[in-house]
Amino acid sequence: MSGWNAMTYEGRDTILRVVREQAEGFFELASPPEAWERPTACTNWQVRDLVGHLVDTTESYFVAFDAARGKGEVDPAYGLPGMASRADAQARAFRSVPQTELLERAQSDFAKMAGILEGLGPDDWTGFVVPHFYMGPLPAFFYPAFQLMDYGVHSWDIREGTGLAHGLSAEVADLLVPFMFGLWQGLAAIPEGTAPGELGIRITSGANAGDTRVRLSADGLAFQPGDVSDLPTVIEFDPASFVLTVFGRYNAGTVRGDPLAAQRYLNLFFRI
Repeated sequence: MSGWNAMTYEGRDTILRVVREQAEGFFELASPPEAWERPTACTNWQVRDLVGHLVDTTESYFVAFDAARGKGEVDPAYGLPGMASRADAQARAFRSVPQTELLERAQSDFAKMAGILEGLGPDDWTGFVVPHFYMGPLPAFFYPAFQLMDYGVHSWDIREGTGLAHGLSAEVADLLVPFMFGLWQGLAAIPEGTAPGELGIRITSGANAGDTRVRLSADGLAFQPGDVSDLPTVIEFDPASFVLTVFGRYNAGTVRGDPLAAQRYLNLFFRI
């Protein structure tokens, strides 16, 4: 289903539509005065900190796209291991900004970013390389995915903070599934001397359902689509559980085979 693979230009209109819808929902959740200092699923972050985080993140994208177009330079990638502490400090730095002012800034930033993304053509989508602050040079199609992670997952975080039962949008989860394998690669902290191994990941439903073989070695993780029926350990996820597990929001997955092998694998990753 190419319209649901945002790593291709065929998925462009789908992901941009879903990002717009999620952003509208996010701002609606963050707008009531009583919501501003409400806790969220992100440890020690209130709703206002999520808004500050989106301002910090989105404005870094403007610098990145300018640099990619030859208008300025950026420093070498900061790296993912230090992302959590730095993002926390950056988000909290906005706590003194009044709610109305910060929301207006975030909405203006979103509108500007949406214009940049809507201006990407077929060649730009996969061929235009933009330097991400934490991850380094990436094809432009990663940026709508990052926006979807921010507005889709952080909307989930706000709802989680209310204490009410809820779920993650199927459209958000389906679109993010392919990107989660790359995020896992970046988040892996493989101990020295780790023995090579292989297990399977199965996404059980949705537009990007399928099997993926995971090869673990001292050099890192390698993912390859393919049948996993011959593997001794397979971890199954529905799309939302997969996304939220990779983001460290909770522990999920149905383990078929060796539970210790699955546990060792799932504990390889640091959280951001």
